[in-house]
Amino acid sequence: MRPSSESELAEAVAGAAGPLLVRGGGTRTLGHAVGEVLETAGISGVELYEPGALTLVVRAGTALAEVERVLAGERQRLAFEPPDLRAILGREGVSTIGGVVAANGSGPRRVQTGAARDAALGVRFVDGSGTVVRNGGRVMKNVTGYDLVKLMAGSRGVLGVLTEVSLKVQAIPEAEATLVVEGLDDAAGLACLRTALGSPFDVSGAARHSGQSLIRVEGMAGSVAYRIGRLKALVGGEATVVEGEESAALWRRVRDVVPLQGKPGEIWRIATLPTAAAGIVAAVGGTALWDWGGGLIWLLTEAGRGAEVAAAVAGKGHATLVRGQGGPVFPPEAPEVAALVAGLKATFDPRDILNRGMMG
Repeated sequence: MRPSSESELAEAVAGAAGPLLVRGGGTRTLGHAVGEVLETAGISGVELYEPGALTLVVRAGTALAEVERVLAGERQRLAFEPPDLRAILGREGVSTIGGVVAANGSGPRRVQTGAARDAALGVRFVDGSGTVVRNGGRVMKNVTGYDLVKLMAGSRGVLGVLTEVSLKVQAIPEAEATLVVEGLDDAAGLACLRTALGSPFDVSGAARHSGQSLIRVEGMAGSVAYRIGRLKALVGGEATVVEGEESAALWRRVRDVVPLQGKPGEIWRIATLPTAAAGIVAAVGGTALWDWGGGLIWLLTEAGRGAEVAAAVAGKGHATLVRGQGGPVFPPEAPEVAALVAGLKATFDPRDILNRGMMG
């Protein structure tokens, strides 16, 4: 099914006789959801764009590339830097803004500006009964009612099918520069990133891979030059500075997990304490890309290492099997969390037809 409007989508959900597999562009789907495919890409288009208010309202099926093109025309962008994971997932298709929000897709700049859910001002969605629900608003001051906006971001379509999202956007800064620190082992390189993030120099990216620690700053040219200089003195090591497009290219590699692309094995996405990041990788082995100062690990391992990953991460975060057949995609939930999720599912999708099995 490919409805072309919110009302058609609501009718399709209300009349569904069995489970539905909700799909935007199919570029971020994880888990083992089953059912008839319900595509949202037909519900597309920009509803409202007010550059002066840094506000964008767009239908959920709109291609991410189209959203970025519209914003770039006014020298603006999505602050949360959504990643393109098609290469590591082995997917084709066109990423949609609804899929980005449903997956809470967030890149390196999350350490400064927050995740996709932090940029979301409002949503419209169709719940499992076919009812259209609206929550939030089109301005940042809207704080009334239940925060279904934050709930829907990252819910991967199990509670409702997004039809519209309202987002706050960001001006593209005048300059950017990246400090590239080499000559450190992983533990020292990650400590370097934590030092930078704990400084007053407004770091917008802190990542490590291939023996390099990367620290990014953005803003007015004079401010960027000053902060990079101070950071260089602060972190020590063998450091060089790259600027402009060369810097941007480094962060696209981090954002899209390019160092792990095209390599055999399983890929894990591990959210953890930055101080635990080096130890987790040392315990499991494999090839790692660390983002968010170590708070996010993309880890390439041999197949069948799920038990080792679970043991290394236990009590320190959670691991998601992004690519591979080593077991459950998502980590088991604590009983209290599972009860809360079951209650939400019963409220918003009492027939359990939306992305059934997605979180399994």
